[in-house]
Amino acid sequence: MSDTAFVLIVEDEVAHGEAIAEALQRSQYACNLVHTGSAAIESIERRPPDTVITDFRLGGPLNGMDVLLKAKQANPDCEVILITAYGSEELARDALSRESEYHAYDYLIKPIDIDILREKVQRATKLAMAARDSRLVREQVDKAFEFSGIIGTSDIIQKEIKRLKKIARSKSTVLIVGETGTGKELFAQAIHLNSPRAGKPFKVLNCAAVSETLLESELFGHVKGSFTGAVVNRKGLVQSADGGTMFLDEIGDMPLAMQAKLLRTLETGEVMPVGSNDTLYADVRFVAATNRNLTELVQQGTFREDLFYRIHAQGAIRLAPLRERREDITVLVQKFIEQANKENDTAHERIEPAAMRKIVNYNWPGNVRELKNVVNRMCLEGDGPVLTVNDLPDALQASTDIVPAGPPNLAGLSMADVEKLHIMNTLRMFGGNREKTAKALGIGARTLYRKLRDYGLR
Repeated sequence: MSDTAFVLIVEDEVAHGEAIAEALQRSQYACNLVHTGSAAIESIERRPPDTVITDFRLGGPLNGMDVLLKAKQANPDCEVILITAYGSEELARDALSRESEYHAYDYLIKPIDIDILREKVQRATKLAMAARDSRLVREQVDKAFEFSGIIGTSDIIQKEIKRLKKIARSKSTVLIVGETGTGKELFAQAIHLNSPRAGKPFKVLNCAAVSETLLESELFGHVKGSFTGAVVNRKGLVQSADGGTMFLDEIGDMPLAMQAKLLRTLETGEVMPVGSNDTLYADVRFVAATNRNLTELVQQGTFREDLFYRIHAQGAIRLAPLRERREDITVLVQKFIEQANKENDTAHERIEPAAMRKIVNYNWPGNVRELKNVVNRMCLEGDGPVLTVNDLPDALQASTDIVPAGPPNLAGLSMADVEKLHIMNTLRMFGGNREKTAKALGIGARTLYRKLRDYGLR
């Protein structure tokens, strides 16, 4: 969502058009000045404008109403300001009629007061860009898919969901790798729900949240009197998950002694409660997750190599951090608003474009979990149907720059694919701002527009 509005100026009086363009460019608008209706049509076809300023009467076969019609067809969110000569006000007022599908935003009578023009352009452009950004969010939400609670539009998520569907049908142990807050438990639940074990128990243990002395008891249970406080026999989580799935979160924090006992259970299905000499058996599918680099832990001697290969047999599902899949953020935000409305009995509809840009540009160290918490807080504290920049936490209000991700592996791609990918990433980095993108790429704006059209990125 670009911050810079594109204004098309159509004026057959050259000096008058140049004066308008110069005034608007000083106000940080991107402008294109043309002097005929046919040139305006060509400009609209190359790049639909956010706002059009056009003389009502133009030299040649096309007039301002023809330009208005074409602009509205190319971009329904576009707003058009007509310029008329004294005595033609009635024609301009007719063009403002809301009964028509295509109508003007406002009109001005020559001679034009530049300050009034700037004010009208500012209001029209704000309206047009808000409508455009809202439409883009709706389109993204409509395109978004939801699979067992996993929401997104990005290729990264689609790729891992495709793997998830295949892995879910197997019986093998699964490893999920990702930063804190990326949704590892949600993926583990999706594996369970899409496996033959759906409907059977799904048990969760965070290996980092339980002390080493209690971890074995939590997993395998204990018999009465096996340690201080063991006043009754207690079934462990593995037995409780019999027939279903056991999710071991943060397995990289599991002590070495417990790793050996877990490996035996994975290989044989045997479960021996603490303090018991009797071996029990459980039919359990294990899903493990970690935010740590297990390969490094193996090299450091803090994670068993045999256990690593056991849980890594299918390869790991890797969940990308939110900063590497920013195209999912607007969809997630809208979903979290809907969820917050149900939970808190609120009626927020959306987030204003300026606030959404701040959200998309933020680095999100806490990933999806942090995003959800922020949206919930905004919905609880915000007033009115539209959440604004003022409803954002201080850290996000101060956020301006996207933190670029590391360079992708381009091996095997054609030069055309590499160029397309580079343009997409640069465009995303500048929030859709084409002028800044062209400057960063070292090419002219016209060249960028042509490449966007050729690669189907418009």
